[in-house]
Amino acid sequence: MTSGRLMIFDCDGVLVDSEPLAAIAYVRVYARHGLAITTDIIAQCVGMKQADIFARIEQLTGHAFPQDHADDIWAETRAVFTEQLQPVPGIADFLTRLDAPRCVASSSSVERILHSLTLTGLLGQFGDAIFSSSMVSRGKPAPDLFLFAAEKMGFEPANCVVIEDSPFGVQGAVAAGMTVVGFTGGGHTTPQHGAQLRAAGAHRVLDSWKAVAEVFAGEMKQTVG
Repeated sequence: MTSGRLMIFDCDGVLVDSEPLAAIAYVRVYARHGLAITTDIIAQCVGMKQADIFARIEQLTGHAFPQDHADDIWAETRAVFTEQLQPVPGIADFLTRLDAPRCVASSSSVERILHSLTLTGLLGQFGDAIFSSSMVSRGKPAPDLFLFAAEKMGFEPANCVVIEDSPFGVQGAVAAGMTVVGFTGGGHTTPQHGAQLRAAGAHRVLDSWKAVAEVFAGEMKQTVG
């Protein structure tokens, strides 16, 4: 196993400010099928993979989405992202200065992760170190994805730091035995967000990449001038 610390980043709401846009896409596609949902419903599904989101929406609303049209969600999401997706403020500078191994561990599909990181100019910061819940049997809040990412990157769980914006993601990382930072710098943050992440087990909660950089100064390159 590799020494040092591995930084594991969630994608949506951590690297890219996508959660409000993804919620809009779900509402639009459900409406096309005569199923009325709100962005507040989608907010309760942040951090889940798509199959689990469908199940959660049905649980909350009684609306069962037709599975033969499941691809409609990504088609609409892709269109909205292409028009509007932006990186979370401060992340590009943070990654440029970060002098530590890093990877992405996201509930989104590999295609969506790659599209998001390409649009926002962040893909080069991670190379092939991209891990999706499609690669494991159980999505967040199970620890499977985080353990899978750590194993592939050659790190013990105890030497991993996870940056997560969702309670489900925090729960999964805690269950994996990793240090977890709850992140509240995304556009979907609510006044209750920090408390929810702490309740899920986050070891600390930070609201910007500047704050994260201050905490992890030892992993940041020293700037000159």
